[in-house]
Amino acid sequence: MAVAALGSAVALTVPVGAAQAAPTTIPEPRAASAAQAGSTASAASAARAAKAAVPAAWAAGTRAYLVITAPGDTTAVRTAVANNGGTVFASYDAIGVVVAHSTSTGFAPAMRAVSGVQQVGATRTSDVPADAYNPALPSNPSQSTAPSTEPVRSDMTQIKADQAWAVTTGSPTVKVGILDTGVDDQHQDLAPNFNAADSVSCAYGKADTRAGAWRDIDTHGTHVAGTVAAAKNGKGAIGVAPGVKISSVRIAEPGSTLFFAENTICGLVWAGDHGFKVTNNSYYTDPWQFNCPDNVDQAAILEGVNRAQKYAEGKGSLQVAAAGNANYDLANKTTDTSSPNDSTPVTRTITNDCLDIPAELPGVVTVAANGTSGSSKASFSNFGRNVIEVSAPGESVYSTVPGGKYASLSGTSMASPHVAGVAALLASANPGDTPADIRTKLGVQATDLACPSDSRCTGTTAVNSFFGEGRVDALKAVSGTTPPPGAYFENLTDVAITDHATVESSLTVSGVTGNAPATLKVGVDIKHTYIGDLKVDLVAPDGTVHTLHNRTGGGTDNILQTYTVNASAEVANGVWKLRVNDNANRDTGRIDAWNLTF
Repeated sequence: MAVAALGSAVALTVPVGAAQAAPTTIPEPRAASAAQAGSTASAASAARAAKAAVPAAWAAGTRAYLVITAPGDTTAVRTAVANNGGTVFASYDAIGVVVAHSTSTGFAPAMRAVSGVQQVGATRTSDVPADAYNPALPSNPSQSTAPSTEPVRSDMTQIKADQAWAVTTGSPTVKVGILDTGVDDQHQDLAPNFNAADSVSCAYGKADTRAGAWRDIDTHGTHVAGTVAAAKNGKGAIGVAPGVKISSVRIAEPGSTLFFAENTICGLVWAGDHGFKVTNNSYYTDPWQFNCPDNVDQAAILEGVNRAQKYAEGKGSLQVAAAGNANYDLANKTTDTSSPNDSTPVTRTITNDCLDIPAELPGVVTVAANGTSGSSKASFSNFGRNVIEVSAPGESVYSTVPGGKYASLSGTSMASPHVAGVAALLASANPGDTPADIRTKLGVQATDLACPSDSRCTGTTAVNSFFGEGRVDALKAVSGTTPPPGAYFENLTDVAITDHATVESSLTVSGVTGNAPATLKVGVDIKHTYIGDLKVDLVAPDGTVHTLHNRTGGGTDNILQTYTVNASAEVANGVWKLRVNDNANRDTGRIDAWNLTF
């Protein structure tokens, strides 16, 4: 699968224990399963959904293709599909994407020569399953007896969701789409908030609106749904936003539980057309972990899914996506060893132009996973400077699974729905906010997390490659208590740092009432060619010394970081100093600038 917690696109996964009590940790599957597609789209949605009749019969060797053209009327291109040995399976005119099937190996080259066709690409390296033409409905599992308790868990306290519920549990007018393996809508913790009217299967790339087509073909989607909005009903689990509505958009296919591009496109267009304020995407688009623009097939996948995302965003929907579970630096891509995951993976060289989608598409909130402490990176979580936007709990997350049961799973697939839940609370508190507004607030309100002693973590406490802008904060989302910037003081005068010398740079603080805060921000910009030589201290007006950096980092160049200091025992006004002590020969540098934010 391709799930952030699931597989290809998802995260880690461990066998799910049936347990309602003492659930075991379950890494998420590698990829997420998608919903099945079956029936012809209704007349109201014909402009964007499947317009052509389904082929009469499946044939071995049938492959799926995205045919990209100008948005609008795709009649001419659909006719060309039929004239070149293909069949139109679904058509999304609003974004200019046609999903075509063909058994001809010459179909794609022939279509690329058609006037008005911009791109054509195969979406898989395996045959389309016969189930696509007559999809079976997922089972409706019998339900276990509900547990009698509803404990508040550490993941919820870490993001202050338990405090947020005292303000609001979210608005029932806010709809969150769970684009995943499906959702068990009969689960006692999900049924109160489940919106069947806007639920669907998009497996195979076409909307299947039959009742129950949205149900879970795995466990992943139901687990994600519970983290977003399990009801606050005194039993089982509680979601981050237990007052909002959730809809299931199954985009994983049965058997493989893979999320192919046409399924993702169907799901995102559905989200835009059905008023989802937020969607959760805990998967990557199979079969390619990274889609590269220099490959004709993958270029079409990139274009098609990006158009669908832009369409949904333009309709007011914010996409939240898991970063993935390979402990991989998404800002420094070199190889891909797991693609294509629907046939035989090969090792290939890639660059940063190759994207994990939808997580790395413009406008999407990319989420990394925190470990159980709440302030560490989960060992499996992908990371990347200027890729990760925020983080959330992702280890041993307790939530709903099909059949009225509960289990603990780990993965960025589990982190992402925490963020989707906070986004839903923001949408509830600020109904007029656009997707861009919500995305910005998620970062601004997040709790800063400093880099651990790990050379792969680059950036400052405020923004870094492991946590982005920090761990999301549900309480700020509902209370509007994002603190305005505090009083700011800066010294831009260079101070030379010579061998075996101690130097200081001073700042005079005035006009600040009372003591300094417990979260005093100290921004440091030191240019030096061997920071392992340096000890850096903040000296308060009363002489109290707070050590910021103490000879770590070895031969790394420069210190560019924001530190958080508990200076609440010191009076704010007075002369503060940044003291730097060089403890070795040869390497020298300077204090380039430093600042204090109260």
